[in-house]
Amino acid sequence: MEKLYKLNTSFNDSRVFQIVTGNNDRNITVLSSLLNVNVYSKGDDIFVDSNDEAVIKILEVVFEALIKIASTNIIIKERDVIYIAKLAESKGVDQITSVYTKREFIVKTYNGKSLYAKTLNQKLYLDAINKNDMVFSIGPAGTGKTYVAVINAIAKLKTGEVKKIILTRPAVEAGENLGFLPGDLKEKVDPYLRPLYDALYEVLGSTQVEEMLEKGIIEIAPLAYMRGRTLENAYVILDEAQNTTTNQMKLFLTRLGFNSKMVITGDITQIDLPRNKQSGMIQAVKLLENLKGISIVTFDRVDVIRHPLVQKVLSRYEKHENPFNQ
Repeated sequence: MEKLYKLNTSFNDSRVFQIVTGNNDRNITVLSSLLNVNVYSKGDDIFVDSNDEAVIKILEVVFEALIKIASTNIIIKERDVIYIAKLAESKGVDQITSVYTKREFIVKTYNGKSLYAKTLNQKLYLDAINKNDMVFSIGPAGTGKTYVAVINAIAKLKTGEVKKIILTRPAVEAGENLGFLPGDLKEKVDPYLRPLYDALYEVLGSTQVEEMLEKGIIEIAPLAYMRGRTLENAYVILDEAQNTTTNQMKLFLTRLGFNSKMVITGDITQIDLPRNKQSGMIQAVKLLENLKGISIVTFDRVDVIRHPLVQKVLSRYEKHENPFNQ
């Protein structure tokens, strides 16, 4: 029989309590669902129907972190509650709260909104880019690998650290045959580069993006267009890099010029190459690991910053695809 346990939490005032628990105790409901226990509030106290020490410890870390964050007037969303609960399994309160109270500013959007790193790994990612000329970013969709790289590139363009932004990706898509699409290679690949355009438009606005594209300050092109070039004074992003062949990856990496940065992003669980082709990204990570000047940042499912259901969907697929790891 489960034991009713009162968590060791202390709220500063009713306003903080309201922010932490959420409207109609929504945040508490989310925690109950995540941890498969009944969590509820009574007065200013939080209770849990469990005597599981691991669950109780996680909840106390979660609430302490939420209280500290709410005390700084930061709005707490459902996504934050889920992320903090996942972090609480292995991280301490100070490390968790630092994501919110010591936010890593990146750049302002076209509308004046400040953009920050949203997860611990995004902060590590930005730090790796600032300290290294070549960074590999590996992880599932929705972790911000490409988005953070693009807006960071814009920030460095604005400060004059680089003179040009180059965004590229291999012309490989699951279930699509580019040969049947109209236009030249660039026109065929452009629809698949839409997420890159969206990030640019958010920060610069469509008018400035089009002007920069016309002047060549921003270049968006298929990987095939990189052949024979040396990319200097540039911030170069290779997206969907898991779909490069070994020769394509070698060609790309050797384009690095002086005063440039290369960020290579991809999800090595979503490779669309023919079965007889090895992923250039997987090979490159193995070959270049521990090489000075190169950093490899790995994102996890906990870093997914889309709808909370995405994490659950990914988890189910992983169990289905790897039945022996259950």
